[in-house]
Amino acid sequence: MLLAGAFPAAAALSVERIALHQFEDGPVLPETHMFLPGEPIFFSCRLTGFQTETAKEEQKSVKLSWKVQVTDPAGAALAREASGTIADLVSAMDRNWLPKFLHNFTVPPFVASGTYHIQASVKDEVGKTQLESSVDFAVRGHAVEPSATLAGRNLHFLRTESDGPPLDPVVYHPGETLWARFDMTGYKFGEKNRYSVEYGLAVLRESGEQVFAQPAAAADANEAFYPQRYVPGALSLQLNADVPAGTYTLLVTMADKIGGQMAEVRGNFRIEK
Repeated sequence: MLLAGAFPAAAALSVERIALHQFEDGPVLPETHMFLPGEPIFFSCRLTGFQTETAKEEQKSVKLSWKVQVTDPAGAALAREASGTIADLVSAMDRNWLPKFLHNFTVPPFVASGTYHIQASVKDEVGKTQLESSVDFAVRGHAVEPSATLAGRNLHFLRTESDGPPLDPVVYHPGETLWARFDMTGYKFGEKNRYSVEYGLAVLRESGEQVFAQPAAAADANEAFYPQRYVPGALSLQLNADVPAGTYTLLVTMADKIGGQMAEVRGNFRIEK
């Protein structure tokens, strides 16, 4: 039995569907979908126009290879390149079958907002043809102004440990706990995109006199395939019951252990009885 007509050749190898999903084989997401840092993305690509060759008896073989590269808005690789093959035997009963390959990855947790890019390359090993296709996806990240050197950004005070709306005005009372959060950026990277930062704090009176200091409050170090563009910091300070009313300054000092940089960021708060 001849199978020449079982799989009619298309004009050329082409993509029948390229799509993104929130989980494997889930509904196709619209172009307007907004992903968040740390969220998994499932990619699928279905092909048509592939060629077959005689394998055995009443079957033919399909041989395709593929690669997928994910890049950020600047063109830098967001994740390691993925690759694979599709090698299947098909018969006349499979005339509606279309080869499909899948890939999934996780959006790194500290990426910036922007439009990211997935590039897929496919080669038909039988037909000796190849194609490239792509799909974009949008990410809504935490806004941190870039810096060429170590810097503190987004210093804000909170009423509780949970990261709610910043205090405005920034007023505390004796016996309460001061909470503050900020972001560090502009540090240098070592091998494998490793960073190492630490920070401390001090409290100054309006006159500039230091009334409290904790030079080594916390430290953070890590490495990743995609460089982490900022490091979040958090501070808390228990206010004494007899602390005088007045305006104070929270001074946060930061150190970049790899780049040998120092920086500071300040924020004012008031104590009212």
